[in-house]
Amino acid sequence: MVKIMARSVRAQACADLQSHYHASMMTESTESPPAVMFFNAADPSGSAGLAADLASCSAVGCHPLPVTTALWVRDTAEIFDTIEIEADAVVEQARAVLEDVEISAWKVGFLGSVDVVNAVAELLADYSQVPLVTYASNFHVLDESQTDDYIKAMQDLILPQTRVLTGNQSALTQLLLPEWDGEAPPTLDALMQKSQQLGVQYLLVTGIVASEGRVENVLMSPRRVLLRESFELFEAGFTGAGDTLSAVLTAILANGAKLDQAVHEAIEYLDHCLDFGYRPGMGQVVPDRFFWAQPTEEEDDTPSEPGTPTLQ
Repeated sequence: MVKIMARSVRAQACADLQSHYHASMMTESTESPPAVMFFNAADPSGSAGLAADLASCSAVGCHPLPVTTALWVRDTAEIFDTIEIEADAVVEQARAVLEDVEISAWKVGFLGSVDVVNAVAELLADYSQVPLVTYASNFHVLDESQTDDYIKAMQDLILPQTRVLTGNQSALTQLLLPEWDGEAPPTLDALMQKSQQLGVQYLLVTGIVASEGRVENVLMSPRRVLLRESFELFEAGFTGAGDTLSAVLTAILANGAKLDQAVHEAIEYLDHCLDFGYRPGMGQVVPDRFFWAQPTEEEDDTPSEPGTPTLQ
């Protein structure tokens, strides 16, 4: 992929992503966009966690409702520490908003502790009609003494309420098959079968390395593969890609899109975000969630007409 898109290509990418949103956002009773609640960790580097959720959700025309479940001490290279938040404080954040705003979808990311998993699961059960996307990741930042209990709580309490479970093959294996000790990773069918046993409706496995510098993303139901898409494998190391994909998928579902179409658009959006990724510090590359809003080189080289306002 080239780094800089022409203006027409960039505009078309944005138009394709947002073409069907406006009808669902505008009704006779309200002009408010769909609201999406995110349970995730606060990330001061702006790379992943709630920072990725907010930017991705806003980029496709939804209103984000961020609920902080933990605090990360991190930069763009790594997470140094996790500061836990009391479960009651997490619930109070969410309840205050839920009593005021009607939500159209929500996402569960990193919850930080078993107590928070229990509390969030109880909250989700009160709104069982709202579709839930669960993102499997960041188990490595948990204290080793907590990991097994955390994964068990996610399996027992969050996954049975999950419409779409997503993550890369490694993270999904750790969540679904934590005792796996085979030399090769489990097959996609094995992951889907275990997901079904735990109550998950659909499984989206991302970043499967294929041949010739390509990666595949596969959406599965218990019966069959619903979608398989291949994209160029980027050589750079990214942080926040999984949160970006899961957040934008949740937002597109909130706009009323069918699942296969939502996954297709979310993957396409992520591909553009990675293509325009940037390195804000000395660590990894961050996806540009507002790639379509950045000026192209053509635009930078074009002098402004007299009297044309410019941003400084």
